[in-house]
Amino acid sequence: MNYGMFTPEGNVAVSGIVMYHRAVKSPWAVVYQNLRDLADSDYDRFGEAMDTEVREAVYTALNLTEDFYV
Repeated sequence: MNYGMFTPEGNVAVSGIVMYHRAVKSPWAVVYQNLRDLADSDYDRFGEAMDTEVREAVYTALNLTEDFYV
């Protein structure tokens, strides 16, 4: 799936985050922090993980209903 990352590598990384949090049913605040951690881990490769487009795609993929703005 395309999560709006700039590279296939980025989409794979975000896909892993989605699959993990879907399995453990994490709240959005935890998922959001995981995206922040990915972006901070290597800004040149994954910085866009905090872009609104990516966050919205992840939120939607996880079928979350809690407040998007944490």
